[in-house]
Amino acid sequence: MASPAQMEEYWRKTRNLLVTTLVLWFVFGFVIHAFAKVLNQITFLGFPLGFYMAAQGSLIAFVLIIFWYAHRQNRIDQEFGVAED
Repeated sequence: MASPAQMEEYWRKTRNLLVTTLVLWFVFGFVIHAFAKVLNQITFLGFPLGFYMAAQGSLIAFVLIIFWYAHRQNRIDQEFGVAED
């Protein structure tokens, strides 16, 4: 059983990871799209960047964020001995 200080550190790291993940989600979900007109002046793979981010870029970013979050949380769980098998 972990000490209260260890559990407090565990939850601090977990909370910080969650906040970071939510900030990334907000950036790719809302902020990027708010600047679509400006981003459309840049082309990516032959498409305006604003269009690309709306059509595919944000979806790709969301999937990558999910895998990154799961990997980081698993490392935190292993560090504090609460990982699942």
